[in-house]
Amino acid sequence: MDSLKLIQYLSSNLNVDEQDILPLIENCTIKEVEKDEFLLRQNEHCKHTFFVEDGLLRQYAIDSKGKEHTISFAPENWFVSDRESTYFNKSSAYYIQALENSKVIMIDEKFINTLSEKIPEFVEFNNKLLHNHIRQLQNRIIMLLGASAEERYLQFIEMYPDILLRVPQIMVASYLGITPESLSRVRKELARKNFRN
Repeated sequence: MDSLKLIQYLSSNLNVDEQDILPLIENCTIKEVEKDEFLLRQNEHCKHTFFVEDGLLRQYAIDSKGKEHTISFAPENWFVSDRESTYFNKSSAYYIQALENSKVIMIDEKFINTLSEKIPEFVEFNNKLLHNHIRQLQNRIIMLLGASAEERYLQFIEMYPDILLRVPQIMVASYLGITPESLSRVRKELARKNFRN
């Protein structure tokens, strides 16, 4: 288990030796998930935060008309969860699905508490992760309320530089809150601009 990216991720961010983290992580479940398999479905209780070792996950919701709304993508070294369901014991409004064959580490509250107790630096780091997540959500709300389709797309590329080649265009459009046709126009226009430069 000492080759896990989660161990490397925590070690580098907490400035602690990987061997100090290894015994703490041994009780975490590693799950192999096939493409299109669900880790969470709407109305289920989300009991874990998922850390992506390999592969790609998507979190999305389906509205009353049956339309999908992509909330986030989670490539390697990303976390994804339904925090409201996990921490407030509510049924989830979301789906979390593998877009590729993936390997994920399932992190529960017991692991978070143990890590906080054994490595005090983790408490501050975890708070920073949470605040960064909130900041990203706030920025996304602002973008969806007032930014042009081109501005949304450029921000998407900045946040997810390698995702475009890994997901269908319809999912990118869903994340951006635009139609696939609008996304095609934006990409063509940006290609023309880049060609002129």
